[in-house]
Amino acid sequence: MTTHHHFIIHKPYGYLSQFVNNQTKRKNKKLLGELNDFPEGTMSIGRLDEDSEGLLLLTTDGKVSEQVRSKKIEKEYYVQLDGEVTEEAIQQLKEGVEIGIRGQKYMTMPCKAARLLPAPDYDTNKRKIRDDRHGSTSWASITVIEGKFRQVRKMTAAVGFPTLRLIRVRIGKIELDKLPAGEIIAVDRFRLMHEE
Repeated sequence: MTTHHHFIIHKPYGYLSQFVNNQTKRKNKKLLGELNDFPEGTMSIGRLDEDSEGLLLLTTDGKVSEQVRSKKIEKEYYVQLDGEVTEEAIQQLKEGVEIGIRGQKYMTMPCKAARLLPAPDYDTNKRKIRDDRHGSTSWASITVIEGKFRQVRKMTAAVGFPTLRLIRVRIGKIELDKLPAGEIIAVDRFRLMHEE
């Protein structure tokens, strides 16, 4: 019987969610493999783009990857938005908005959304998002069960509040909590559902 390995990681800003750089135009990009000596065959479940941070699950078991990506598992994101997000915009997000996916119009599924007050306290890794002189920002929580390419960013832009910072804080029952950026926890298995 094959022994599989599973990891919970706080992906830092500026890293690609991959282990091998197979694109010549991405010569100087930082990869997850630089954070740890992961076992051969380790893959990320779902992705966080280079500009996004937060909870990422890694595994050597492809079956687990399929389970996590299913619509049964919620993914929650904290997003810092350009401007003071309105209740109207939050309601639009909840009901679903039209975004573009590969040149096609796509209506997102209804989701959970709420303004976050006070703002969450996540270390910015010394990264300055933007000076307050350029206008105010606000935070929201968005929980989806689908995972289209850059979906959450496209959703907030569609309601008039572009995302300045995106942090995935939860996948199913697994929470980022206070895990510092770049930290990795090895686990026996992922406990994603409440009935497990």
